[in-house]
Amino acid sequence: MEPNLTNYRDLQDFGNLELLSRQVVEGFITGLHKSPFHGFSVEFAEHRLYNTGDSVKNVDWKLYGRTDKLFVKRFEEETNLRCQVVLDVSSSMYYPEKDFNKLLFSVYSAASLMYLFKKQRDAFGLSLFSDKLELSTAAKSTAVHQKYLFSELENLINRKGRDSRTDVASALHQIAELIHKRSMVIIFSDMLVGESEEGLSEIYSALQHLKHNKHEVIIFNVLDHKMELDFNFDNRPYHFIDIENGEELKVHPSNIKEAYISAFDSYHKELKLKCAQYKIDLIDADIQAGFYQVLHSYLIKRSKMI
Repeated sequence: MEPNLTNYRDLQDFGNLELLSRQVVEGFITGLHKSPFHGFSVEFAEHRLYNTGDSVKNVDWKLYGRTDKLFVKRFEEETNLRCQVVLDVSSSMYYPEKDFNKLLFSVYSAASLMYLFKKQRDAFGLSLFSDKLELSTAAKSTAVHQKYLFSELENLINRKGRDSRTDVASALHQIAELIHKRSMVIIFSDMLVGESEEGLSEIYSALQHLKHNKHEVIIFNVLDHKMELDFNFDNRPYHFIDIENGEELKVHPSNIKEAYISAFDSYHKELKLKCAQYKIDLIDADIQAGFYQVLHSYLIKRSKMI
């Protein structure tokens, strides 16, 4: 079972992202060994299946004893995939403000993926965006590069998130042009944009741009399902403040719950439909459900590409 790592204080006890990501990934891999998925992807980590003609001196006999399958050890220069992790760092990702929020979930998920990438000899880069592209690195598979990206992610943990709006479309267009080799693009975003059809069409155009450039795309639609999907607030008046533009609304949740859920559901269905049309994986990622949902979805996608 996944350790309870969605408590912010528990996460802080790990001290740094490398320790946390190692804990998450090793727990996940142990769980895979004990599950019906045993062998389906975990052996990608530091091994590949033995092929006729491979030198037997590279066979991992201990792993053979556990699995009855022949695997050979990988070497540092064997890079399998190129992965670009894209994080939405706009203000809406800082919800809920006084608890474990969407940005923290995305940061810890990204760090866990990077730890797994490194074990799998995959090259990986990092892109951060709000209303502009703030950072975009090349994909590399070295330990030095991993530490650099961990430091960039750690900087986000203590960053203030007020008054930073979102421009998903512009950032994705830029990223599509910056990535010159076919890659797996993994996006963490709440995908919350204005209600205008023009804004939505621009996002769909940017996603098409990524696909046109031959990239495989996974979107982790990061939300607090209890609050943002189910609108499950206590039965009392609330003072809602838009984190991005500061607009305020005083209202009783019961008066708007039905209309809110209907509007959100309509947008979500359209987003799912568009992603299905573009052959993009859209994964609903609940910030209260832990990180294994992210690692598992990634490995399923990866197994289809190898």
